[in-house]
Amino acid sequence: MSDADTESRGGDRAADGPAARVLIVEDEPNVADLYRSTVEAEGYEADVATTTAEASETLEGGYDIALLDRRLPDGHGEEVLAEIRDRELDVRVGMVTAVEPDFDIVEMGFDLYVLKPLSRAELLDAVETLQSRNQYDDRLQRTAALASKRATLETEKPRESLASSEEYRQLVDQLDQLDHELDRLTERFDTDDYRRLFQDIGT
Repeated sequence: MSDADTESRGGDRAADGPAARVLIVEDEPNVADLYRSTVEAEGYEADVATTTAEASETLEGGYDIALLDRRLPDGHGEEVLAEIRDRELDVRVGMVTAVEPDFDIVEMGFDLYVLKPLSRAELLDAVETLQSRNQYDDRLQRTAALASKRATLETEKPRESLASSEEYRQLVDQLDQLDHELDRLTERFDTDDYRRLFQDIGT
């Protein structure tokens, strides 16, 4: 993603309405400040929480996107993720972490998994992806999340581990079923605008 592309999207977002709100849950001050300044420069509103407790309190403010580290001083980003889903908050969640993914991620309710360290462009790409998924219905959001998990595991795990993992097989089966349902759904539509909604699912 080029800087020109980012600026173009930032301008489009400003024209579309109020800025999306981003909660950054990160305990390293320099990293948190960098993330916040980067997304704010693109027109987003951003707040930072450095612990799970602070994140829980901050969620009351209402956010469109949350970027969660998995390791925090008083717990884990998974706890914040579970709270977001338990409270049925309409927040798209990206795990932004140095923890290499294992097959336990299949059961987690995040939308995107991004490994540190990441560049400015990679951070903005993740935020843009999450923001675009706010426009999806529940079935599309679920399909996109599962596709992201599959892509993450296929990138980080050797083929032998994938072949022997029951979690991975179940993930693929779920995704195949949802893909089939979406294929039938899209047959009813014949516009480029609608089909663009499926671009980042990319299975």
